[in-house]
Amino acid sequence: MSDTSKSVCTHVIFDMDGLLLDTESIYTLTTQEQVERYGKDFTWEVKGKLMGTAEREGWEILFRELGLEGKADMETMMKDTRQRREELFPTCQLMPGAEKLIHHLHSHGVPICVATSSRSSSFVAKTSRHQELFSLFHHCVKGDDPELKRAKPSPDIFLVAASRFSEPPAPEKCVVFEDAPQGVEAALAANMNCVIVPDSHLSKSLLGRAHLELSSLEDFDPAVYGLPGF
Repeated sequence: MSDTSKSVCTHVIFDMDGLLLDTESIYTLTTQEQVERYGKDFTWEVKGKLMGTAEREGWEILFRELGLEGKADMETMMKDTRQRREELFPTCQLMPGAEKLIHHLHSHGVPICVATSSRSSSFVAKTSRHQELFSLFHHCVKGDDPELKRAKPSPDIFLVAASRFSEPPAPEKCVVFEDAPQGVEAALAANMNCVIVPDSHLSKSLLGRAHLELSSLEDFDPAVYGLPGF
């Protein structure tokens, strides 16, 4: 982690999967269901390389890492897995500390938004039980947004997200919350501050270069970035 001093920030951008919502367990389950048919295991070593990527890119990495090229049909596997996930996404729960932090920032007038690699259909399914909370965000940018040309780790999604605030801030005035190394690199490429809240299973070698690492959103002190404290 970087030990540089934290900037005073005015706007907050949140990733969603694995950070606000516990969807990663669903991704793990549904992917394992597919690859075990070929005698493979979806380990955390492999999963860490997929986290935060666009759907197709993630499957391409998975096939390379597990040696499935020429042995399984990617299109069929993607279709079957997508269908299974759509069934499970409405059951996902909020991550610890997410609700408290979002309500706190919103109640103090801090502009907040979501920038997620999830496509619109998946976003609707994942947030269906949490619509009231997600209504507090100024806007949500999804992975199939027409303005996005490149997926994380390119900075596009965070730059688009920042540009859609009523008064777009300078990148250095934004703090991004992520749980994946790809997202961290995207935030840094956008010249934004970044906090990572990684899964405890994620290898330390994959954590990236975030300015701050936390075990949970419950541990975040907004005052560190000049935001209203609890």
